[in-house]
Amino acid sequence: VQLVESGGGLVQAGDSLRLSCAASGLTFSSYVMGWFRQPPGKDREFVARISWSGGRTYYADSVKGRFTISRDNAKNTVYLQMNSLKPEDTAVYYCAAGRFAWTIVDGDGGAYNYWGQGTQVTVSS
Repeated sequence: VQLVESGGGLVQAGDSLRLSCAASGLTFSSYVMGWFRQPPGKDREFVARISWSGGRTYYADSVKGRFTISRDNAKNTVYLQMNSLKPEDTAVYYCAAGRFAWTIVDGDGGAYNYWGQGTQVTVSS
């Protein structure tokens, strides 16, 4: 299984970025897909997740209204559209794939089976 993130970079506050995560080696449509991030010097934190079909999404309060998670099961890809970026969004962003019930509350990523290598997002003020 491989998850490969792309789309990170250096932007200014208020700008937008779209991250992509291409998956291979798994039945993509059977997995909940999530985005996590790890700010410098801090623990990894949950950002957003999306259900197998894309019909349900869930966001961390810190990104709600600014970030949008989506998926294209035909392309085995999950996206994270990030708008109105803030310096505190600076982090390495990881995508993850997990097979678990949507009702499970997972804040630390323990329910996910596979992880990407991460992509750096830096937001300057």
